[in-house]
Amino acid sequence: MRSLFISDLHLDEQRPAISRAFFHFIEHQAKAADALYILGDFFESWIGDDDSSELIEQVKTALSALRPSGCQLYLMHGNRDFLIGEQFCQDVSATLLSDPTVIQLAGENTLLMHGDSLCTGDQEYLAFRQMARSAQWQQQILSKSLAERRALAKQMRMASSEANSNKAEDIMDVTPEEVLKVMTEHRCQRLIHGHTHRPARHAITVNGQNAERIVLGDWHQQGWQLECDGQHLSLDAFDIR
Repeated sequence: MRSLFISDLHLDEQRPAISRAFFHFIEHQAKAADALYILGDFFESWIGDDDSSELIEQVKTALSALRPSGCQLYLMHGNRDFLIGEQFCQDVSATLLSDPTVIQLAGENTLLMHGDSLCTGDQEYLAFRQMARSAQWQQQILSKSLAERRALAKQMRMASSEANSNKAEDIMDVTPEEVLKVMTEHRCQRLIHGHTHRPARHAITVNGQNAERIVLGDWHQQGWQLECDGQHLSLDAFDIR
């Protein structure tokens, strides 16, 4: 069984090269796979399933082509697109995964996360995350008009960029103790996540046993994918033009 994992594409009308790379990826990689997992921050922002920009419609068309090819699609919320809902998933025949989720991969329990909840040093962000994931807050946001939500999303992106520029690098990365905690709680020796934009494969020890933390890369000048052929895992980059 061939499974692909990607995250942090941050699809946006202002980054057409990323969109083109994604459509190429769907046509030449995902359609030949058995499963595609998108682990958050698929879009730069998501203001609700009722948005229907040209890019969103193109993405829907591309993703909808996976089911006839036999590829199962799985989505997970990120810190940018946590308002993706059941309607979008229904439109593209995707399963919305909770964060975290445990799957069987290459014969081993594997923990899937976006990764933002692992960055426990960033208390300011974690407070926002707790608020933004509440049903009450989301309901308040989604009750606004599309124009109001677009303006709010732009404001939040600018505030996030400014706040991140003033944070220490280690605060923006995962907390090792939190990694060990969640892997222990879920009885997994492998963790796959995105969010930090620091692609790598980290050998770690969990409960006295060899384990691994695999970090997916963001799509910028390069794209990143993790492939599992049923036995072996490979984290690879490819150029985006």
